[in-house]
Amino acid sequence: MSEIVFVVEEDPDGGFTARALGHSIFTEGDDMDALRENVGDAVRCHFADETSLPGSVTLRR
Repeated sequence: MSEIVFVVEEDPDGGFTARALGHSIFTEGDDMDALRENVGDAVRCHFADETSLPGSVTLRR
């Protein structure tokens, strides 16, 4: 897989959420920097085998 896309939304309670398109990956963060870090962690957890990791991760608002 070359790319995984996350849809980013502002959470009404503060912060941001990110949901992957086509995969069961969801995470959140207090700000965009924290969200980016959490997305990276979530992707690495979801694709446990390094050879299956996507080549790029895109966040779209």
